[in-house]
Amino acid sequence: MTRAGIGIAIGLCLASAVGSAAVAPSPVAALAGQYSRHFQNQLVSGEAFFSDDIVEIVEIDPGHAYVNFDLNFYNGHTCGLYGIAAVDGGALVYREPADKTLPGQERCTLTIRRKGSRLTWDDGGTCQAYCGARGSFGDGDIAWSSKRRISYIARLKSSSEYKQALAEWHTEHAQR
Repeated sequence: MTRAGIGIAIGLCLASAVGSAAVAPSPVAALAGQYSRHFQNQLVSGEAFFSDDIVEIVEIDPGHAYVNFDLNFYNGHTCGLYGIAAVDGGALVYREPADKTLPGQERCTLTIRRKGSRLTWDDGGTCQAYCGARGSFGDGDIAWSSKRRISYIARLKSSSEYKQALAEWHTEHAQR
């Protein structure tokens, strides 16, 4: 290969590398979807029943997503939380609106990300108010392979939870 040919080849490689490095995928687009887990649960009486954990992530814009968690735990305890999360590095972070934080409590902060074959979340113990006694947002995960496109997106976007989350988010940003 001639020097000119080598120079052109190097230039094309560099242009390709720069172009692909400049367009990093948004965590919102990468995480958006519905995740679910169907499992056998149990009451303290020993009675068995089935439960479903559902996590929904809906893109608002490249920097924000609506998140909705409906998690089930032993003896019928649950964790439920919804709101708007913002991109922070490679993760989504939900921060409870300041006016919803109870006096004397730390503001609920939930970090959501992909780690290998799992969608993971952790609150550092700050979101217990959204859970029953045996529930927790600490160190949670669900199989990435359970991810599905949300087929009921119009119904979700017309829900009172979605509308309330958007209203709270807009109010919080207007006060800044």
